[in-house]
Amino acid sequence: MLRLDAADGPVGDLVLPLFGAHMAENAAVAVAAVEAFLGGRGLAPEVIAEGLAAVIAPARMEVVRRSPTVVLDTCHNPHGARATIAAMAEAFAFNPLIGIVAVMADKDVDGLLQIFEQEMSTIVVTQVSSTSRGLPVDQLRARAAEIFGPDRVRVAAKMDDAIELAVALADQGGPTAGVLIAGSVIAAGEARALLVRADHGAAEEEWR
Repeated sequence: MLRLDAADGPVGDLVLPLFGAHMAENAAVAVAAVEAFLGGRGLAPEVIAEGLAAVIAPARMEVVRRSPTVVLDTCHNPHGARATIAAMAEAFAFNPLIGIVAVMADKDVDGLLQIFEQEMSTIVVTQVSSTSRGLPVDQLRARAAEIFGPDRVRVAAKMDDAIELAVALADQGGPTAGVLIAGSVIAAGEARALLVRADHGAAEEEWR
C-alpha cells in the first residue's frame, strides 16, 4: 500500500503488486516522470491507482513457486543486492534462506557475495548457459568459499540442478525456509524459463 505525493497533492490507498520499498520509490518516480512529460499537469488519482495496480515486473522480486517459496530477482550489483536483501527480509523473513547465485564475470562479484552472505544461510553457486560472459562455477565457488566459508557453499554446474538442490535444502529447512535466485539478469531469465508455469503465459504476453 502506497501514498504518493503527486502534482495535485497526495494520493493514498494505492496498491502496487510488487515487493520491496525500492519498488515503491520506482513507482513514485514513474508517476513524477509522466506528470513532467505532461508539463507538470497532475494525473487523476484513479488513473494513478489503475496504472500501479496493473504493474507486472517479471523476475523483480517475483514469486515463481510455492512450497517451498522460490523468489527471482535480477539484482546484479551491490546497490541492487542491498535493495533485494532488504525487501526479502521485509516481505518474507525466510529462515533459512537458500540462495542460488550465478554472476557475470565483469561484475563486482565479491561485493554481491558480501551482501548475500548477510542473509543467505547456504549459497548454491552455478553458472549461466546462454552466454560466455558468465563467471565459471569453479571460480564462483572459490570466491564464495572465501566469503561464506566452505561449509555454507554448494555447487551445481547447471541452473536446473541448482534449483533442484536448493529446493531440497529448503525442504529440509522446514516451513519457514525459502529460496532466492539472484546475481544476474541472465540467470534470472534462465531460471524463470524453467520455473514459470504454462498458465502464466497470458500475463507474460501482456507484459511483452
